[in-house]
Amino acid sequence: MDPAFEKAYEQLMGRSVRESSAERKRRLQEHHGIAEKLLLANVWWPAIGNLDGLHPEHEVRDFKDGARFVDFGYLPTPQLKVVLELDGYGPHWRDVSRWQFADHLMRQNHLLIDDWRLLRFAYDDVHEKPRRCQQVLLQALGKWGHTQKRADVQLTLYEQVILKFAQGCPDALTPAKVSQALGMDPQTAIKYLRSLAAKGLVTPLQSRTGRIMRYSVAASAWTLFSNK
Repeated sequence: MDPAFEKAYEQLMGRSVRESSAERKRRLQEHHGIAEKLLLANVWWPAIGNLDGLHPEHEVRDFKDGARFVDFGYLPTPQLKVVLELDGYGPHWRDVSRWQFADHLMRQNHLLIDDWRLLRFAYDDVHEKPRRCQQVLLQALGKWGHTQKRADVQLTLYEQVILKFAQGCPDALTPAKVSQALGMDPQTAIKYLRSLAAKGLVTPLQSRTGRIMRYSVAASAWTLFSNK
């Protein structure tokens, strides 16, 4: 795995254990393992590039003031609360009782009623089709209005990911390239390229006929990443 991810993950888990109550600490040490780490390594880290705002084995209070735990809570702002969960197809689900099945559905209902956004991924998809999971994650966070502030510039998640993609793209950006690489609609790619241009982070390049077909990344965009 990426050494940068390993370091960030180690810091996240160490901090979470130190700050946890007894039950959450037990769950982190006994139940939070390889599968949950794979979700971050294969999906979250490649798409987002950091683990900021994530809380493994996050404790959520239900309407009876009972404690329920989710694989990850993501709370980047007071306005956005996301539950991220990984489900494996195995004895845990095949042998679940009717009462446990009903309780699982009610647990999910309570999360939605309490304004949590919910993303669930199958272990097989995370392991074998991580790119599809990354695209779903980006589409969801983008739709829910996720933003990240860099220096004095407020970026939407899509804008941030486009700039990250540009780092590994030697040629000028085009809507088609962005659309194909990030799994977004071409019109959405155009929308966010224009938004980045308005913020001075990419420069529109006109064709001989005067149409804007490509965008070059401005030096100020690289400064944002270097100061991250």
